[in-house]
Amino acid sequence: MSRIGKKAISIPSGVEVTVNNGVVTVKKGSKSIDVDTHNRVGTELSDGSLSFTLVGEESQDRAYWGTYRALTQNAITGLTEGFKKSLEINGVGYRAAVKGKVLELQLGFSHPINFDISDDIEITVEKNIINIKGSSKQEVGQVAAKIRGFRPPEPYKGKGVKYTDEHIVRKAGKTAKK
Repeated sequence: MSRIGKKAISIPSGVEVTVNNGVVTVKKGSKSIDVDTHNRVGTELSDGSLSFTLVGEESQDRAYWGTYRALTQNAITGLTEGFKKSLEINGVGYRAAVKGKVLELQLGFSHPINFDISDDIEITVEKNIINIKGSSKQEVGQVAAKIRGFRPPEPYKGKGVKYTDEHIVRKAGKTAKK
């Protein structure tokens, strides 16, 4: 049994959830997120809670049960609270700036890196910290991973772009013989 799948999702006030042909639509204000279950799980909407049930008895059906429940919970959380990731830039001359809908990064290359910001994502820069906010957990994580991928932190001096809660395992450099 899926421990995650059998938990019911409580729907907060101000959020509207509808189920139509296996598509769960979560709506708050003008924003909405669709989670398509492809009719692999059953959905039951009852007075302020949404629960998921198994359709078949195969192991893949049990995997879908927990997955679609988690995706729906993330959609509700994204519309009510939002998701946030923070990146830290370390290095001499490394800096970032938001110019309109473009994040401009200077990471020690001969040219600046221009990263286009989508409409669903909000990026702010404070000193050497890049804050990424959005309603989709997948999209926020993907944008953070792409920005980190431009200059991953190196293990000797720790220069590069890293998550703020990430710990870089440092290596000892060459030592001089006496």
